[in-house]
Amino acid sequence: MGDVLQVTDADFEEQIVKSDLPAMVDFWAEWCGPCKTVGPVVEELALEYKGKIKIAKMNVDENRETPAKFGIRNIPTLILFKGGEVAQTIVGAYPKSHLDGELKKLL
Repeated sequence: MGDVLQVTDADFEEQIVKSDLPAMVDFWAEWCGPCKTVGPVVEELALEYKGKIKIAKMNVDENRETPAKFGIRNIPTLILFKGGEVAQTIVGAYPKSHLDGELKKLL
């Protein structure tokens, strides 16, 4: 996961909310089958958007505060942030083309 930032409850505010770049956070868990489908897509997008959009992942089993704050009930959930605000929430496993289209809207 070279270009995907791993965020935690402790550094979420600093890394995502206060980021100068737009961001996408993939909320996932090890046991989640659809999350394993989305994971490689998120990694590809991180390479493609490097320097333009910050791409991060948060394990919901290891971090409880942030997912609760954003009302995450199902995973995978991808939240797109722009200017520190939630721009969009995507619940479920979508193809790369769909996620790419949504990320382009952040630029």
